[in-house]
Amino acid sequence: MNAKDPTNKRGRKPAASNATAAPAPKKRYYKKKTEETTSSPRKSANAAAKAANPPAAPATAAKPAAKSRSSRAKQPKEIKRTPVRIIPLGGLNEIGKNMTVFECSNDMFILDCGLAFPDADMPGVDIVIPDFTYVERNADKIRGIVITHGHEDHIGGLAYLLKKVNVPVYATRLTIGLIEGKLKEQGMLGKVNLNIVEPKKTVKMGCMAVEFIKVNHSIPDSVGMAIHTPAGIIVHTGDFKVDYTPIDGKIIDLARFGELGSKGVLALMADSTNAERPGYTHSERTVGESFDRLFKKGEGKRIIIATFSSNIHRVQQIINCAVRYGRKVAIFGRSMVNVVNTAIELGYLDVPDGVIIDIELMNRYENERIVLITTGSQGEPMSALTRMAMNDHKKVNITPMDFIIISATPIPGNEKFVTRVVNELMKSGAEVVYEAMYEVHVSGHACQEELKLMLAMTRPKFFMPVHGEYKHLKKHADLALQMGIPKENIIIGEIGNVVETDGNTMKIVSQVPSGRVLVDGLGVGDVGSIVLRDRKHLAEDGLIIIVIGIEKATNEIVAGPDIISRGFVYVRESEELMEEAKTLLTDTLAGCSYAELKEWNTLKGKLRDALSDYIYQKTKRSPMILPIIMET
Repeated sequence: MNAKDPTNKRGRKPAASNATAAPAPKKRYYKKKTEETTSSPRKSANAAAKAANPPAAPATAAKPAAKSRSSRAKQPKEIKRTPVRIIPLGGLNEIGKNMTVFECSNDMFILDCGLAFPDADMPGVDIVIPDFTYVERNADKIRGIVITHGHEDHIGGLAYLLKKVNVPVYATRLTIGLIEGKLKEQGMLGKVNLNIVEPKKTVKMGCMAVEFIKVNHSIPDSVGMAIHTPAGIIVHTGDFKVDYTPIDGKIIDLARFGELGSKGVLALMADSTNAERPGYTHSERTVGESFDRLFKKGEGKRIIIATFSSNIHRVQQIINCAVRYGRKVAIFGRSMVNVVNTAIELGYLDVPDGVIIDIELMNRYENERIVLITTGSQGEPMSALTRMAMNDHKKVNITPMDFIIISATPIPGNEKFVTRVVNELMKSGAEVVYEAMYEVHVSGHACQEELKLMLAMTRPKFFMPVHGEYKHLKKHADLALQMGIPKENIIIGEIGNVVETDGNTMKIVSQVPSGRVLVDGLGVGDVGSIVLRDRKHLAEDGLIIIVIGIEKATNEIVAGPDIISRGFVYVRESEELMEEAKTLLTDTLAGCSYAELKEWNTLKGKLRDALSDYIYQKTKRSPMILPIIMET
């Protein structure tokens, strides 16, 4: 939409008419001006002059009036603007699940909606998404969702949110392509208003406007955001790094960040993932040079490369090396196949005809003419590389004639999984290149010197580090202090905090519902702390089931007690323990009164307590005990 066009204030037209060039330097998106901002300095001066020189004032009043006028000149009044609220619902004090709400007057929009992967203490959980309670309560105020890039931690929760709040989505072309894949999986493709926005274009969100700014990251079409609000300009970098030699030739738009800094940036919200790492992040091109050396080293062998499915620039460099050395490329892993197909369709991957072959045709070629690109760089249990390592893959068996490159660094917490996969691959005789043995991976996030550069370019009044655990946020805050931002102007927030600014101050004013929602299969939010507690209990100590039958008419025990054990002990090897337990339960039932036999909850409690004490005394274990009473 053109900035001068008053129509479609809620940003619900397609991006072709909704996105315009960056706003002129003096353009402000005010929906409603306060009384103080409407009064001009000239009118204020005239009023002061009249107050200082009333028509019939005595001569003695002139001096106090002059003194008052001088006092007002020395202490200019601060202009209060319409306050803006920043509400992070994910991405602070954690890795992943990035989601932030921006609110001004009766307008809101959402920046990113990602997922996180479950921790070891979440057995059975597939993914973790943000709590959408606050967004659902304010659904009528939401003008749209803007997305910085297509990684799972920024778009993985979007389909779940759109099921509850269906509003327009704005993102760059590749990101929209990846979002379409997500919506197709959920049966929502065609039901959501998706809008493509190019960098340097702006989308109106009520009284706010969101400008898309090109940045470098490990996936093409990544952008940062300049959010133009009545209170001032808020810059959100998204995930970024400064790469002067990117694969696609599109360098981060540092000029625009500098221009915004010259105009005056109210607040900067910047990526903190690599805030602990000194220096600069290497260019993606260094990986291509390493691949070239490794392809030479792997001559005569089949080359298998595991990397992140979304790292399209990495895949492009692998394909370039395959073409150079006369090899065919086969793609493995569902997510890898989906992303590669989308990138080829949209023109983000340049693949000569005949280079990529179907996995069914792979056996027609000699090993030395094949390159496999696969998922599993993080040792995920069900990934293609893990199944290959465990000899559980239908199409690929690992042999000494395989040369395997793991082109990724383990995400914190995944080191054990990656090590296990590497060990199994080596046991099969394959040569494995991983981690720092060669430069086969570079980060997509800015290191300390690049973070300082962003602070220096934007020169923000306030600073709020985002995207990282607390140690990352704290280190980034320390860098901001070094760059001259006052300590009182730096906010290390938590999810659910409401951070409010009127252009003069910025502070945490309240809290909204926030947290994590667990997705298990088709169930969203039905797995809570109690279910997780029971799952962990079962995993650690197993289960014992007590079964008895009671005659309804006479209230007599006619069957049992029988004991069923799962995950506790192997019954055939612990017959003595089981027989003693049965005897104990029989005695417990014999000691129950008629009233206790009628009150089943009391009876279950007595059986559970008696068996629990006995089992712990004999084994020092505390299995879950589940009494079942059947009425006959």
